[in-house]
Amino acid sequence: MASLAQPARGHSLPLAAIVLPALCVAAFVFLIATRPQVPGDAAQAAALDSVLLWNSILPRSVLALVAGAALGLSGTLLQRVLRNPIADASTLGIASGAELAMTAALSFSPLLIGPSREIVAFGGGLGAVAIVLALSWRRGLDPVTVALSGMIVSMIAAALSVTLILARGEYAMSIYIWGAGSLSQQDWDGVITLAPRLVLGFVSALILIRPLRILTLDDSSARSLGLALHMARFAVLALAVWLAASVTSEVGVIGFLGLAAPAIARLLGARSTGSLMIAAPLTGAALLFLTDCLTQILGPGFTDLAPTGAATALLGGPLLLFLLPRVHSVSAVAAQSTQALKRLSKPIAALAVLSAAIQLLFALFLTLGPSDDGWHMATGVLFTDLLPFRLPRTLVAAGAGGMLAAAGFIMQRVTGNPIASPEVLGISSGAGAGLTVALFLFGFPSPVIMLLAMALGALAAFGAMIAISARAQFSPERMLLAGVGIGAFAMAIVTMVLAQGDMRGYILLTWLSGSTNRAGAFEAWTAMISLIVLVTPLPFLGRWLTMLPLGGNSSRSLGLRVGASRLVLAVLAALMTAIASFLVGPLSLTGLIAPHLARLAGFDRPAHQLAASVLSGAGVLMTADWLSRVVIYPYQVPVGLFAALIGGPYLIWLLSRKDIKQ
Repeated sequence: MASLAQPARGHSLPLAAIVLPALCVAAFVFLIATRPQVPGDAAQAAALDSVLLWNSILPRSVLALVAGAALGLSGTLLQRVLRNPIADASTLGIASGAELAMTAALSFSPLLIGPSREIVAFGGGLGAVAIVLALSWRRGLDPVTVALSGMIVSMIAAALSVTLILARGEYAMSIYIWGAGSLSQQDWDGVITLAPRLVLGFVSALILIRPLRILTLDDSSARSLGLALHMARFAVLALAVWLAASVTSEVGVIGFLGLAAPAIARLLGARSTGSLMIAAPLTGAALLFLTDCLTQILGPGFTDLAPTGAATALLGGPLLLFLLPRVHSVSAVAAQSTQALKRLSKPIAALAVLSAAIQLLFALFLTLGPSDDGWHMATGVLFTDLLPFRLPRTLVAAGAGGMLAAAGFIMQRVTGNPIASPEVLGISSGAGAGLTVALFLFGFPSPVIMLLAMALGALAAFGAMIAISARAQFSPERMLLAGVGIGAFAMAIVTMVLAQGDMRGYILLTWLSGSTNRAGAFEAWTAMISLIVLVTPLPFLGRWLTMLPLGGNSSRSLGLRVGASRLVLAVLAALMTAIASFLVGPLSLTGLIAPHLARLAGFDRPAHQLAASVLSGAGVLMTADWLSRVVIYPYQVPVGLFAALIGGPYLIWLLSRKDIKQ
């Protein structure tokens, strides 16, 4: 178990009690003084100005204070009951689970969701955290395992949410804007709904103060003091989930505030459970209020710069990276050898068989499909008519799958980590952040500019992950958490533009889904040429790929220039990730699955593993693309989302194993 790091002693907490309210007052005064004037004659403008003040600005400000306090309290409860300094509604999947439940309800029964939305959000959040805890239980709720499990659950929930949003076009952007955490108000209903829940939650937390103090001890000590451990944990977890779900149901997802508020409160001097129960909600209220004021001040006219929830999510990645040294894992995922469990006696012959199988699948997927009167093999004129639609998307899926597999292979060899992949380490999200910047700067950039921007974003994310992990000697748990942090920060940037609700947001939403519906000649040629150009140099770098898993010191002693080799491989992996993510989105998990399949099949040497990984990745994504076309015919599921729904359970199974073998 991890223990919460104790801050240095001092008198910063009383000082913060003066500084934070002063900052809030100053920000509110500045907001009122600088807000745009209502146009029209003086009397009418004054009346409208008064309406805006009393029915929009003031209730919004109070709601920010109440929601921030509720999330701060929720984060404190979660961190205390799990003894985990990086636990909150975002890292445990609670927010994503609540958002998925709300999205499903809003999609299928928008008129009936009003009275029951808090129950729906609570059910979704509780279900998500139950899955996370079930995955982490065998490892004693180890902080790293909990964070990884939360990331997996969040990824699957996000895939399902985007699928529902795209399927319900009339509600698509409104649901996503709500999900980004907008605090805009037209009356006091939000405050009237949420304030009593905060009071009730705080009173309940005070009643649970003794169990919370005992829960900071180890399990045996807690039992020796007479605590019903499981019942106490469930009560605290239910209270924390209810508080977070209440906020989510009212204003959407406010990212990482439950992580930030207790962390800042501890840095300011709060030590005991009682002081944290007071300091964290007050800190959360101040953080959300100041962030909301900033989004209004920096926004043009009467619009916000971004939804407040998306803005607070920008705190998540840097804060996770800051908290990395405070996370201590006793049973984290261990780095393993990258050798196969068994060796094939004839790997070349096995590769030939695998290649033939992939070619057979390719031909099958071009010809076999359902129609209104059953399944048919397309031949003759029908095959000719369908080929312009099926061939480009199948080639795109094959090329993107091969590139993601090669990128995942490189990352697992460079880091020695069996769970390293473009999706898990945040590289695909970094590509999305690059795409977002391009859309922000150029409006509607050309595909070449989009690809270049995504490549730069992926390279920046990979470089940051390598730099952070190198400081911890590529410790697997630090590397994985660094990837989670980088991915969270990058996706927060994506969400800020998505929530604007304009055409750029629709482009990003389509990219997130990984749809190949509109794949044409350009995308097909891009996939094939990129696969050939970027994968071809890798067999000539076999010495690097063989030695780097041994570690930096061992590689240097064998004469390898570690920095230069890592840089070259990072550039290749980033380019492949960017292009593949451009084609099929960031969620497919093919980069994780394909190298595992190659090792499980018995390919031992790096060159053979690479070839088998590329072929496996192409086969996995082609199969996912074909299934996405036929499972709910005549409708289609975007291939990136469908592949994530296949890869997510595999990653769950992989993580649930006591020891991860290669």
